[in-house]
Amino acid sequence: MGTKLNLCGALVALAGLTTTVHAQSSPQVLPTVDVWASRAGTAIAGASTSVITAEDIRRSPGTTLQDVLSQEVGIQTNSTASGKNGAGTTVDMRGFGATAASNTLILVNGRRMADFDSIGFDLTSIPRDSIERIEITRGNVGAVLYGDGAVGGVINIITKTGAGKPTTGRVEAGFGSFNQREVNGSASTSHGPFAVSVSGNAVNSDGYRVNDYVRQRNGVGDLRYTGSEGSAWVNMMGEDQHLGLPGARLVDQGAGINQLETDRRGATTPDAYSTKQGSSVTLGVSRSIAPGFELVLDGNLRRKDQTIFSSLFGADTSDIRTITSGSFTPRANIESLILGAPSRVTTGIDYYDSSMTAKRSVAISDPPFHTYDLKQQSLAAYWQQTVSVMPTTDISFGARVQQTNLSARDLYDPTAPGGAFDAQATPLDKSELNHALNLGFEHRFSPMIGVFAHIARSFRTPTVDERIGVNACPVDFNLKTQTSDEIEGGARGHLGMLEWQSSIYAMNLNNEILFIPFPPIGANINLDPTRRMGVENSATLKVSDTVQLKGGVSYTRATFREGIYSGDDVPLVSRWTGNVGVSWDIYQKYAVFDTVLRYMGERRMDNDQANFQPMIPAHTTLDVRLGGEVKNFFWSVSVQNLFNVQYFDYAVASSATFGRYNAYPLAGRIYMVKAGATF
Repeated sequence: MGTKLNLCGALVALAGLTTTVHAQSSPQVLPTVDVWASRAGTAIAGASTSVITAEDIRRSPGTTLQDVLSQEVGIQTNSTASGKNGAGTTVDMRGFGATAASNTLILVNGRRMADFDSIGFDLTSIPRDSIERIEITRGNVGAVLYGDGAVGGVINIITKTGAGKPTTGRVEAGFGSFNQREVNGSASTSHGPFAVSVSGNAVNSDGYRVNDYVRQRNGVGDLRYTGSEGSAWVNMMGEDQHLGLPGARLVDQGAGINQLETDRRGATTPDAYSTKQGSSVTLGVSRSIAPGFELVLDGNLRRKDQTIFSSLFGADTSDIRTITSGSFTPRANIESLILGAPSRVTTGIDYYDSSMTAKRSVAISDPPFHTYDLKQQSLAAYWQQTVSVMPTTDISFGARVQQTNLSARDLYDPTAPGGAFDAQATPLDKSELNHALNLGFEHRFSPMIGVFAHIARSFRTPTVDERIGVNACPVDFNLKTQTSDEIEGGARGHLGMLEWQSSIYAMNLNNEILFIPFPPIGANINLDPTRRMGVENSATLKVSDTVQLKGGVSYTRATFREGIYSGDDVPLVSRWTGNVGVSWDIYQKYAVFDTVLRYMGERRMDNDQANFQPMIPAHTTLDVRLGGEVKNFFWSVSVQNLFNVQYFDYAVASSATFGRYNAYPLAGRIYMVKAGATF
C-alpha cells in the first residue's frame, strides 16, 4: 500500500509542477489532444508509425482485419483456421511467433483490451464498419503509455462516433465460399451536443475444413455528449462466438504419412469446439480545467466466458473459464512552454483488477479435477512528454513504474475423472515492481525528409495460461517477468507523389516467456536470452489521380543469443516478408479495382527451437477486389488467393522425430460477393 501511495503522490506533484509552469505562460502552442483516439494525441517522437484509414479498410481485398494489418511492414500472421472471419489468426509484430498475441498490444480507443490469458484480444469482435482508423506504433515505445505487453508494438483501433455528423446508416449483405453468409450494419446520428453510433455484424461459415465452422455476432455502441469545455461518453461492446476446432493434419515423412495431400480438408478432432461470450462497457468524462490543461477520467468493466472442448494427445479435455476485469485510468493532457519550447505531457495512473476461474475436466459434464483461481492487480504511474526544442526538432521522453500483485490457487480433486495422474499446483502470492522507459528524437531537415530514433525498455508479465500449463502436466505458477531493450533509427519523408519510411532496429530480450503445450515439456518456460533485429521499408506512390501504388518489404531476424539454442532461429518467424498493392479508380466511384500481392518467407515450425525440422515453405498469394457505388448503392466482388496456392503458415514439429509434424492447412481460392446501401 505504501508503494501505491508514493506512486500517486509523485504523480500529483509532477502534474502540479507542470501546471505551475503553464500558468505562468498560458500558451496554446500545440494541437488539441484527441483523448478518445490516443493518450499521446500524436505519435511519440522517434517511433515508427503508420495509419490505416476507414477507406483503406473498405477497399481492401482482404475480408478480415488481420488481412488488412498484414499489408503493413513488420507485421506477420499465423493461422490455425481458415474461412473463419479471422478467428484463429494471430497478428505478430517484430517476430514473436507462438507468443505474438501476448507481445502485440491491441487497444480500442486508446484502452488496452487484452485479458491476462494467452488468447489475446480477438480482432473478429470489432465490426469493420465501426472503425474510423487504425494507428500502428512499432516496437517498445508504447510501453510507457500502455503498460506491459507492448513489446513488438501497439495497434490502436479507433471506432467511429456520431459527434457533429448528420444522421447516416449503412447496411450490407454478403455471400461467399464455404457457405459464408454475413450481414453488416451501422447507423449514427447527432442532435446538438448529443450523439449516438451503433455497428454490428453477423457471420456464418462452414469453413474450409471439416468442423471448421464459425457462428459469430458482434456489436459496438457509442453514446456521447460534447460540450464547449469537455465531453462524456459510454462505449459498449459485445460478442458471441462459436467455433469448430478441426485440429491439425499429420505429416510423417519417415512413415509415409501426408494428410496434407491425402485428406487436406479433414478433421483430426471432429467434435472439438470453442464458445465465447464477451461484453465490455467504458464510461468516461473529459474536462478542460484551464487553457492547455485537460483532465480525463474513465473506467472499464469487461467479462469473458469461454468453453473449449478438445482432444490433447489423444485424450479429451475441457476448459471452462470466466475472466472479469475492471480498470480505472485517470490522466491529464497538458500543453505548456518550458524555457520557451512548446511541450505536451500525458500523465496518469492505470489501475487494473483482473480475475480468472478455470475449471479443467475430461468431459464438460464431469466434475473438474483442477479449479484454478488467479487474481491480479496492477497499479502504474506514467509520464510521457514531447518537447519541440526547435521548430524542426522534437524530443520525447517517458517513464512508467508498475506494481503487479498476483495470487494463484489450485483446488485439486484427484478423485475426479482424469485427476488420478495429475498433481496440485503450488500456491503463489507474488508482488513485483517493473518499469518501462523511452527516449525519442525526431528532426526534419526539410518538408521532404526527416530522421528519427529511439531507445526504449518494456516488460511483459506471464499470462495465466503460461502459469497454469496444460492438462496432465506439472504446474509452476512462478515465472519470471520478460524484459526487453530496444534501439531503432530511421528516416521518412515525401517527394512529390511519393511517401516513404525506412527503419532499422535491434531488440534484446531476457526471460522471454514461451508456452509449450507439447511433450516432453508440456508446460511454460522462460527462454534463454533472445534477440530481434530487422529492417522495415514502406512506400506509397500516387501515380495519377486514379492510380496509387503501395508496398513494403521487411527483414526480421529472431534468434537465441545464449544457451543451448544460441544462434538458432526463433520458430514461426519469417525472415523476409513483402507486399505490393494497387488501387485504381477505373471510372470515378462507379468502378474501382484493388489488388494486393503478398509474400511470406519460410519459417521454422513451432516447437522447433533446435532448428532441425523442415521449414514451413514460403508462399505468395494474390487478392483482388472489384467494386463500385451508384448513388446510395454499393457492391463488390473479391477473390482471395486468386491462383489457389495450397499453403499453411503454422505447424507444430515433433521434438524427436525428423519429418514428423502437425500442420494447419489454409484455404485455397476464396470468393466473396457483397452488396448494400447507405441512407
